[in-house]
Amino acid sequence: MDQLDIFANSRDVALLNDALIALQRYDDAGTRRVMQVLAAEFPCDHHLPVLELLVNAIGDDAGTAPICSYVAAMETATLLTVHVRAAAIQLLGHRDAKAWLPVLWRRLAHRCAMLAYSPRYADCHSAAFLLEAGDWDAARRKVSATASWRRLPAPLAWMTEATWHIEGMEAAWPMLAELAWLSPSRFDTLAGRLADSSLDALLLAFNANFEANGDGSDLAWFPVWALIEKTGLARWLAHAQPSRQLAPERAMRLVLDLLILERDGRQRELLARRRELQELSPAVYRAYMRTR
Repeated sequence: MDQLDIFANSRDVALLNDALIALQRYDDAGTRRVMQVLAAEFPCDHHLPVLELLVNAIGDDAGTAPICSYVAAMETATLLTVHVRAAAIQLLGHRDAKAWLPVLWRRLAHRCAMLAYSPRYADCHSAAFLLEAGDWDAARRKVSATASWRRLPAPLAWMTEATWHIEGMEAAWPMLAELAWLSPSRFDTLAGRLADSSLDALLLAFNANFEANGDGSDLAWFPVWALIEKTGLARWLAHAQPSRQLAPERAMRLVLDLLILERDGRQRELLARRRELQELSPAVYRAYMRTR
């Protein structure tokens, strides 16, 4: 914790520091005892409402009571995301707030453990909260227990994020491709969360160079474009599971075939496959031919 100026030798600062020390230990009762003294001696202290918000977040009820309603889960998650996080940063600073918040997300995940995945409340799931807590292994286990998770945008995004943290970008590529085909908007959100330098560089070049609709749906074509730009990705993208067989996926499968045909020197088949690609997507075909 970035301690407040204890050298100011003022009673209110000393009390506030004591409250923050107890808060960082998730000591609900200890924090409240110090707050009571602070409120009695300095009733106008502007830190009191913020402390009240944070101490409520670590209270016994907030830590143990099961949540059986998607609406309640959404409201609690929003409270943590918007209000509690801002208050923690205000009083603890960015570094210590980042270290303090995961326990609250883990508690929320535990409280929501009985809520099954619901497409209507796609982000109200314990796997999403475990990701916020940085508990990658637990998040993967939770997603794995969700039926057909690889065909659902939100669970697929959660599994991809957890895999990226545990195994790295290479292992995440097949699921990234599937997510781009299934939900370009989810893919875009996940890319922002990962902040992977190699992925960001490719996305920047894709947005600048790929000739398509010029909107968010273009990201469905990103996997095939990335494969053309970095053919070494073939060893990973070849493991992408079949999705909806829409044009962006079919184009990537065609380019994977073309790379094999080029390597083997099978010219007749190569020309036939190139014509297929040209008919399927002139934009992808032009990107492919520019590298040949």
